[in-house]
Amino acid sequence: MFNVVLFEPEIPQNTGNIARTCAATGCRLHLIEPLGFKIEDKYLKRAGLDYWPLVEVITYKNIDEFYEKNPEVKENIYYLTTKGSIRYDKVSYKEGDYFMFGPETRGLPEELLHDNYGQAVRIPMIEEARSLNLSNSVAIVVYEAVRQTDAAGLLEKGHLTKF
Repeated sequence: MFNVVLFEPEIPQNTGNIARTCAATGCRLHLIEPLGFKIEDKYLKRAGLDYWPLVEVITYKNIDEFYEKNPEVKENIYYLTTKGSIRYDKVSYKEGDYFMFGPETRGLPEELLHDNYGQAVRIPMIEEARSLNLSNSVAIVVYEAVRQTDAAGLLEKGHLTKF
């Protein structure tokens, strides 16, 4: 199981989509306040559809509380940012890793990145593009980690329902 961490997410639809990805992959979803929406937001619930019971969501008042309640995180966290110097697919992920993503309009704080730059990871894109959509970025990184761990615990084969 992996851990997706959203630092001060702003857009409920993105967080709902991310919750659905977490549900489908068995990831925990960590939300660090302040949030740009209420957990009860109809757009958040609609984007997550009926997957909410399948995802463990943990909220924190601030980043200090997140680190305090997850002391193991310093050993296995990656900070996803357009300012990173390590390609996301060049990292060797392992179960239990944490992937932290920043708010949609500004990304992770530079002070946080500076203090953890050896763990700052980037998804490649053309120079002119500012960034990818947050929920797309989460899906890209989570599924790379799932691929590297051979989809451990996930259903790999589907079946037809009409035949």
